[in-house]
Amino acid sequence: MDYKSYSMEFAGRTLTLEFGKYAQQAGGSAVVRYGDTVVLVNATASDTPREGVDFFPLTVDFEEKQYAVGKIPGGFIKREGRPTEKATLTCRLIDRPLRPLFNKGMRNDVQVVAQTLSVDPNTPPEFPAMLGSSIALMISNIPWGGPTAAVVVGRVNGRLVINPDEAQSAASDMHVTVAGTKDAIMMVEAGANEVSEDAMMDAILYAHESIKELVAFQEKIVAEIGKPKSEFPLVTTGDDVKAAVREYALEKCQYVYSTYVRKERQAREAEVSADVAAHFADIFPGREGEVADALYYLNKEVMRRKILDQGIRPDGRKVDEVRPIWCEVGVLPRTHGSAVFTRGETQALTITTLGMVSEAQQLDGLSNEESKRYMHQYNMPSYATGEAGRLRSPNRREIGHGALAERALVPVIPSEEEFPYAMRLVSEILGSNGSSSMASVCGSTLSLMDAGVPIHAPVAGVAMGLIQDAETGKIEVLTDIQGLEDFLGDMDFKVAGTMNGITAIQMDIKIKGINRDILSRALNQALKGRLHILGLMLECIGRPRETLSKYAPKIINFTINPDKIREVIGPGGKMINKIIAETGVKIDIEDDGRVFISTPDQAAADKAKSIILGIAKDIEVGDVFMGKVVRIMNFGAFVELAGGKDGMIHISKLDNKRVEKVEDVVKIGDELEVKVCEIDAQGRINLIRNDIVYDNPTFTRSAPMANRPPRRDGRPSGERR
Repeated sequence: MDYKSYSMEFAGRTLTLEFGKYAQQAGGSAVVRYGDTVVLVNATASDTPREGVDFFPLTVDFEEKQYAVGKIPGGFIKREGRPTEKATLTCRLIDRPLRPLFNKGMRNDVQVVAQTLSVDPNTPPEFPAMLGSSIALMISNIPWGGPTAAVVVGRVNGRLVINPDEAQSAASDMHVTVAGTKDAIMMVEAGANEVSEDAMMDAILYAHESIKELVAFQEKIVAEIGKPKSEFPLVTTGDDVKAAVREYALEKCQYVYSTYVRKERQAREAEVSADVAAHFADIFPGREGEVADALYYLNKEVMRRKILDQGIRPDGRKVDEVRPIWCEVGVLPRTHGSAVFTRGETQALTITTLGMVSEAQQLDGLSNEESKRYMHQYNMPSYATGEAGRLRSPNRREIGHGALAERALVPVIPSEEEFPYAMRLVSEILGSNGSSSMASVCGSTLSLMDAGVPIHAPVAGVAMGLIQDAETGKIEVLTDIQGLEDFLGDMDFKVAGTMNGITAIQMDIKIKGINRDILSRALNQALKGRLHILGLMLECIGRPRETLSKYAPKIINFTINPDKIREVIGPGGKMINKIIAETGVKIDIEDDGRVFISTPDQAAADKAKSIILGIAKDIEVGDVFMGKVVRIMNFGAFVELAGGKDGMIHISKLDNKRVEKVEDVVKIGDELEVKVCEIDAQGRINLIRNDIVYDNPTFTRSAPMANRPPRRDGRPSGERR
């Protein structure tokens, strides 16, 4: 292909798509330039189908390259390692609008790889990567039902903004990623500061108008340089098999769905499946996969028809009914906060752990964000679905669900000034039958409240589903979908929020898109479900606990002059390590002078604070200190004050009576309460004892400091090194 370049102005920046210069052996390749951000996207398919698989093998990768932002990777090897959470989440963003538009009978491997080459903080790479994945597939030989496009919508001072820059994103009360075709919305991923359903729908529909522009831009390019599509073999089920299975098994499938008890339904389904397989083994030899596929679609049809025609769901609920809920808090005695949230057969145990702000997660990605103090992680072992599976590190789904729950709670998390803690929440899914991510949102709210975290409002979440008849157009929106309704349905639309508004959304569909009416219906039905769930949660715990767990660290924070940080730390950390050793506390000091002290012992925290404030404070006449005698001379005793500084008590001021020898009154290591009575021009500090009342008023006068010799190293008395 000869080099081609196409440009348009989009959301205040120049968007350029380049073809034919790089990666020419890929099936389809595009360089997307948007501002100073450059992403290379390649789409390639295998020549032959993969043997022995019953699914479409699509792989999507998003590769963060540190050179794109002028960084050398951290670590010993100095090479990019496993994907960051952000990269994993971006993979999911790219994948979700692509997958529904492939023919489900495809078995050829398809790989889409987006690689960051240059990244401008004002232009995040997600938008170019998603656009590039669409155009790379469209110009390739790979059959696909696109094009698609995606944009980000923010709202700044009530005005909707497409692809906001860094400053606009910081000021926005929502961050909504929307993907779709020219005809319909296919994916939504959103975080928001308690915005209304109407505001969220306006943002989504506003995004779709821009998506239409980008789709038209791609269609023009494809008409000029697109390759002819290859004829990939498809795995299909013969009409003869479909008809035979329907005739034999229709009543049997209706029998399967005549019970509302899940285990009984599963037993009936297994019984029918074995019966059908045995019946057709000799009739359709070698076509066992087609028989199983025909039975699957027949079961799907029966379940969906029962919902559409009778309004009855597999468990007997109405379409807008939430499953039974129970919850409890404080279930684990030694954790800082814990809660169990159970909805139907889905159950989440969420644990809160509090720590120093320095224990926040450090981020090493392509954005300017360096850390986050609120973290949410999601784990779902195989036993949660009654299976025996391999234990492994978190997969993309678990990372995605954790990020969704985290995003749902972020708007209500108190600021660092309000609550100077890092917070790690872990949701352990103990049982799963649909909507486990939203159960983790509810469990997280309860756990945070149990931990005494002063969240601004409780958050709940609910997953909405969709059953749509393509021929008649009849639809039903389902509240609080269970696993079967997700598996056999057309949509998984998760909505989380407070009583005041939406905080997070995630929408995935299996059809080619949804329209405004479905979106509006789903959002309003989700609101009703969310308010119901919140009411039950507040019956369990109405507000955050007044006090933290006795096992949680007690953190006090205060501010010192940043110029004094060096003195508090000391050479090689000597001073701060000494404070830690003496008090047993943890200490963090920020560059702006903020100091955080963590310890279960309030007295130790107060002592450490006093020492630090003493070091950071300029010593003045009249200040009182508890000091330790560190050196004795024949004319007086030297007492160590805060920050390694010392002062001298003249022998005449050691007691109310005449003192012959200093050692008769004090010894090295003694602690004395002393008061500063003079600081001379050389910075030398003269002290009196503050723990006695001098009978002779003349004792309160300073002794001549000329008698004090210089230090052994020749420095005047003052700050110690």
